[in-house]
Amino acid sequence: MHSANGVVSTLHNEIAFGFGLPSEVERLLQLAASRVTRDAESLDALNQARALAPDQIEVLVALYKFHCYRGDINLAERYAEQTLFESARQGGFDSKWECLDAGSTNWGEPRGPARTYLYSLKAMAFIYLRQCRLEEAELVLSALRRLDPNDRVGGGVVIELAQALRESEDV
Repeated sequence: MHSANGVVSTLHNEIAFGFGLPSEVERLLQLAASRVTRDAESLDALNQARALAPDQIEVLVALYKFHCYRGDINLAERYAEQTLFESARQGGFDSKWECLDAGSTNWGEPRGPARTYLYSLKAMAFIYLRQCRLEEAELVLSALRRLDPNDRVGGGVVIELAQALRESEDV
């Protein structure tokens, strides 16, 4: 089964990373996922995939998730930023979330660069929260709400987390 953007779901012990990936990139992403408990091996496979396909959105997503899960938040931020840029470039819309609105592209398309952009905005907000950058996270989440008012990418969870953090700050 594929997720809404085709990047994350499990299928017979394999991860469905996307559609139409070059076979060697797909193999390396599968290898990285299968070595998830062996950081060095997993990262090596991800870096090889990146070398083969530097503009492949799925590789960038895998890199920001890898670094985020391991607590390398600054690297996760860097790859999330690259994912936002590359998704926008491939989707033909502005990469700056501050400049985007409902008419910038078809945000409702379940696959493709626009959906990956929305997921990556959600990830960026989470990364900002992990970095204790609450105001920046709230700005990103405001844009996410504007671009994804039906919460197709699950940004509501991060919005609730930010609200809880804001409330704890106010106490």
